[in-house]
Amino acid sequence: MPKPLSLPFDPIARAEELWHRRWGPVPSMGAITSIMRAQQILLAEVDAVVKPYGLTFARYEALVLLTFSQAGELPMSKIGERLMVHPTSVTNTVDRLVRSGLVAKRPNPNDGRGTLASITDKGREVTEAASQDLMAMDFGLGAYDDEECAEIFAMLRPLRVAAQDFEDT
Repeated sequence: MPKPLSLPFDPIARAEELWHRRWGPVPSMGAITSIMRAQQILLAEVDAVVKPYGLTFARYEALVLLTFSQAGELPMSKIGERLMVHPTSVTNTVDRLVRSGLVAKRPNPNDGRGTLASITDKGREVTEAASQDLMAMDFGLGAYDDEECAEIFAMLRPLRVAAQDFEDT
């Protein structure tokens, strides 16, 4: 996928300037637009890295989550909860991983209605290789040093707390 040509100006700064003229100063407009554009850039970069493994970043996240679990398996409901996605999205993601031979599904013996997803040996190999590639490109955040990445994380935490992503302790 070819990169778009660079503009001779910052379109987000221009939009913020025009917004200011029309409706007054609203710094959150420039911030949200920058965050959304950054998300597009980062997702495209990390998806390009995991694509050779037959993954999207969402599928990669599910695989990593399974590798973090003690037994290499989790209930589908727990995957959705941890990844903060709708159950339909979890089903779609896991089903694609199953078709790729990276995950297996089986009935949950502790919940008659539930399903467990477990990572396969092939899934572990793919996760390890993709993780190495993502770390080598700093997950697309190579423009920032470690301290700045920590600052970004800290700066976005209050937004996540306000959205009740988790209990703030």
